[in-house]
Amino acid sequence: VQLQASGGGLVQAGGSLRLSCAASGPTFSIINMGWFRQAPGKEREFVAVITRSGGTTRYADSVKGRFTISRDNTKKTMFLQMNSLKPEDTAVYYCGADLSRSNSWPSIRAADYDLWGQGTLVTVSS
Repeated sequence: VQLQASGGGLVQAGGSLRLSCAASGPTFSIINMGWFRQAPGKEREFVAVITRSGGTTRYADSVKGRFTISRDNTKKTMFLQMNSLKPEDTAVYYCGADLSRSNSWPSIRAADYDLWGQGTLVTVSS
């Protein structure tokens, strides 16, 4: 599996962006996936994760109610709809794949994700 993230950009506070993570390879539909972000000088942090079926999602408290994670297994693509963006959401956003487990409760630990896309930069101006 290879991952390609896209959709980042510059947006004003209160605006919206939709990130996409396109995957190649035959195993997309059987792996849990997630979005994480990393701001300058900070560690990579959990944003949202989703099970292989899309039936279970988990969100960081900081984005709950504003961000929505989803996936389309027929198109091998995962999405992150980001609304009501804040300057503190500014970061490089990475999509990750958990190749080692397919639990019904997806991990929120970045260390559990084996494969990463290249990242897409989101900048929110105040």
